[in-house]
Amino acid sequence: MKKLKIAGLLLGSVFYIGSSAQDLHFSQFFNSPLTTNPANTGFIPDGDYRLGINYRNQWSSIMAVPYKTMSAYGDAQVLRDKFENGWLGLGGVILHDAAGSGNLTSTKIYGSIAYHQMINAGSLLSLGFNVGWSNKRINTSNLKFPDQFDGKFFDGKLPTGVVLARNNINYFDMQAGLNYAYFPNNKTYINAGFSAQHVNTPKESFFDAEPNVDNRVPIRYIGFLNGSFKVNDQFIVNPNAYFTTQAKAYEFVLGLNAHYNASGDGDYVLTAGLYYRSSDAIIPLIGLGYKEYAFTFTYDATVSTLKNYNNTRGAFEFSLVKQGMFDTYKGSRRQSLCPSFKN
Repeated sequence: MKKLKIAGLLLGSVFYIGSSAQDLHFSQFFNSPLTTNPANTGFIPDGDYRLGINYRNQWSSIMAVPYKTMSAYGDAQVLRDKFENGWLGLGGVILHDAAGSGNLTSTKIYGSIAYHQMINAGSLLSLGFNVGWSNKRINTSNLKFPDQFDGKFFDGKLPTGVVLARNNINYFDMQAGLNYAYFPNNKTYINAGFSAQHVNTPKESFFDAEPNVDNRVPIRYIGFLNGSFKVNDQFIVNPNAYFTTQAKAYEFVLGLNAHYNASGDGDYVLTAGLYYRSSDAIIPLIGLGYKEYAFTFTYDATVSTLKNYNNTRGAFEFSLVKQGMFDTYKGSRRQSLCPSFKN
């Protein structure tokens, strides 16, 4: 009976993702800036360009083929000398997700643009957009359907009434976002943002259109609040809050991390933190920074009823981010907008 419940749970999850179009997500939303909000493009308080990768592995404790989500992104500040107290941000992101034995895969490629304008000595307003191409495909050969259950097992040789019209779909996608940052001094930084994904509500379905069936991707709304506070020359504390909702699904994450200046000059930084995803998981965080590089690892320890099946082993995730300055600024480092050990 327990195996049947797990099989039903996983099968339902695959089709929940496919039919309701629930989006990919990272626990480290603060290290996936372009997927959180396109207004983050070129919004790099401590650098002129940024490169990053993210990897998430979920449900490996209960699935032979776990869910795997990967991304790679890059963005930069450009035309800083063309606008008065403002600049343009350009970037791009590639996302790939493989969901379980059914090989429900999603690949997305976006280009992002944002404009950033200082509105006084300690405030910055940003507006961004990204557009791109999205592909989803599914391989049903490894899936078992409810009408193939013979009372004891799922028999893939039994006929099924589930018939897909297509197993490969493509569509155009668009997002928009707004950011505001407040930095009254070099020890205080607050950033809030709001974005909407799939504003064009593209059609997404492996089935033919049916009357009164809405196969459009619902708009996903994301809001976040970040802070950075320099306690002294050894510690910087960063609280974060994140909320997203799409259709009837929602996610709320709250927590903080602290950076410790291990070398005294900011070249070696140790990071530790703790986050909580409402009704789902506790997420400890550790990280290491070396000069322009930062590696961060998190682990989702399940606290929902799913812990009865996965023994609290939800997901692990890591990110690697490089921030740097263009050669133009080297030798006369431009002041960071947020608290830094190198100011």
